[in-house]
Amino acid sequence: MEKYIMAPVLAMVLGYAITPWVRVLAFKVGALDKPDPRKVHNGVMPRMGGLAVYLAFIVAVLLFRDLTPQVWGLLTGATVILLVGALDDIRGLSPRVKLAGQVIAALATIIPFDVQIYYITNPLTGDMLFLGAFSIPLTVFWIVAVTNAVNLIDGLDGLAGGVSSIAALTMAAVAWTQWHLYGIPGMLETIMLALTLVAAVAGFLKHNFHPAKIFLGDTGSLFLGFTLSVMAIMSLTKSATAVSVIIPLVILGVPLLDTFFAVIRRYHKHRPIFKPDREHLHHQLMAMGLSHRQTVLAIYALSGFLGLNAVVLNLISNDQALVLLVVLAVVVIYLADRVGVLGRTRKAGYSITDDYQQR
Repeated sequence: MEKYIMAPVLAMVLGYAITPWVRVLAFKVGALDKPDPRKVHNGVMPRMGGLAVYLAFIVAVLLFRDLTPQVWGLLTGATVILLVGALDDIRGLSPRVKLAGQVIAALATIIPFDVQIYYITNPLTGDMLFLGAFSIPLTVFWIVAVTNAVNLIDGLDGLAGGVSSIAALTMAAVAWTQWHLYGIPGMLETIMLALTLVAAVAGFLKHNFHPAKIFLGDTGSLFLGFTLSVMAIMSLTKSATAVSVIIPLVILGVPLLDTFFAVIRRYHKHRPIFKPDREHLHHQLMAMGLSHRQTVLAIYALSGFLGLNAVVLNLISNDQALVLLVVLAVVVIYLADRVGVLGRTRKAGYSITDDYQQR
């Protein structure tokens, strides 16, 4: 039991203790976030806080976890993506260079350590569809998509860290049910990795929740997205249940849907797909009058709701799961349209709050 407890405990202590040192380092190396019209803060803030989360997670895993080839693959790719994020925080990288770095990090995990999606399960029939030559391209696409999705939601104090923690907790819960009910091997490894990541983020969030003393930066948001995507491959895609391919999408629903709606919105408005805007979910909630803290807590609640549904999907029959997925899809699309993330013209009377302007 001590073996299972020590990794999360150490990760939380280190995440809390290392962050002030990283904050000092960020000022020294120029990893600073300056305000601009798209952002919701008006003062210079240190970023690169994700370095503290990374160090807390890595040290705890190296000391207290079984270092299987897949775990080494996760740590190797996470180190590469951390370097990409740190360079972007310090010097700024072009979107193409960042994307190339993400692909390299994914391949550093996939090829040497055999962390791949070899098959997916057809949710309609339950048949296993082996990917063959498409395995590596699909795995790279998944890792890059989730990594960028978490990066894009990092717009408010504590938002990306909290949402990532809820996703990791949900992964641990789903992995536990698959291990306990179905005897699927390898799930205990994912449970402990997920809980260690949650603990590392929890220690950091003490310094990052509103009003933040330091931001995650791309160092942190890229690391969190990458780690979540690889942990999903290591565990949730191994299940042969019909909805196994859907469960990771539901767990990571908030960042993935926000990114998906951003692409739809920009395409519909004839804007460049990769050009940032102020119409993400957190922007729209604050424009509706929610305070900074209320917005973050509301998105936490949404993440928790999707996480709960992901656990339920793992426990009910295939037919019931498909019905639940249809209901979820309808509700999500309706709420997205009402909030405005699809780009619908907002009614008169909404305004940006002072809290929104002052972050």
